[in-house]
Amino acid sequence: MAAASLRLAVAVTFALALASACQGLKVGYYKKSCPRVETIVRAEVKKFVYKNAGIGAGLIRLLFHDCFVEGCDASVLLDPTPANPEPEKMSPPNFPSLRGFEVIDAAKDAVERACPGKVSCADIVAFAARDAAYFLSRFRVKFQMPAGRLDGRVSRSSDALDNLPPPFFNLTELVASFAAKGLTAEDMVVLSGAHTVGRSHCSSFVPDRLAAPSDIDAGFANFLRRRCPADPTPANDPTVNQDPVTPNAFDNQYYKNVLAHKVLFTSDAALITTPATAKMVRDNAYIPGWWEDRFAKAFVKMAAVGVKTGKQGEIRKRCRVVNNAADAKAKYGNGPARRY
Repeated sequence: MAAASLRLAVAVTFALALASACQGLKVGYYKKSCPRVETIVRAEVKKFVYKNAGIGAGLIRLLFHDCFVEGCDASVLLDPTPANPEPEKMSPPNFPSLRGFEVIDAAKDAVERACPGKVSCADIVAFAARDAAYFLSRFRVKFQMPAGRLDGRVSRSSDALDNLPPPFFNLTELVASFAAKGLTAEDMVVLSGAHTVGRSHCSSFVPDRLAAPSDIDAGFANFLRRRCPADPTPANDPTVNQDPVTPNAFDNQYYKNVLAHKVLFTSDAALITTPATAKMVRDNAYIPGWWEDRFAKAFVKMAAVGVKTGKQGEIRKRCRVVNNAADAKAKYGNGPARRY
């Protein structure tokens, strides 16, 4: 039994390393330039997640929303500027729901103190997402994250709208959206399991799940109607847990919820609309360790989408601004000092 587990762990590690190597990434990328970087990032993530599990869910989502737009290049971290008042983080899929920026700031500050100018914000986002999954799963989701990403200089709100799959997508649309990023239908089903943690605004599901005919469980629908207005507005848009059973645990409960028709989004319910994806859902729900193993592989694969290397990117000094802007602020100032 122990030997079989060891062989499986070696096989998984090899597969992950091989997949990421194709994108110029590798495990232990900072072994010489910043050997403690992953320990530093994990310590910062632990402090925040143990205070608020929702921050951990936000960090996992942050990587997904980064990688699907401009690739995994930390473009989602860039703040609005006079020259670019509408970056990705201000796009409707991200604002005001995307969370975890303060964790990345804290991790970057700590890393810069140890290794100035060596570690990209994009790699910190990837490490932080991996560590959030580790802590929220009570250490069951554990894997190595290859590194070597550079930070991008382009961030547009419109690109987030064009690339992030919305919660009302059907299965065909979901598969196409993930395929555009080099991810398979199984990757999509497995990564959807991240909806086992976090919260959602009522506006993301009321129109097509509660206000229109759907397959949602009647009791669950009534539960949601007691918490959500019939017509959510920006001024009245509460949040609810995405997983009503184990809301703060990164586990496979999500798939059991899908099978029971107790999920929020049309995109969640869509996973059982074909025999092939329904089987994936059942396997993730009922085979011990099945989802955790596949999530590790799919997450590393997603974290290699569209990475910047060489002259394509930079290592930002501060994660919220590109380097030329950071240099200008340092030299000329820009009102009250702001912590990045």
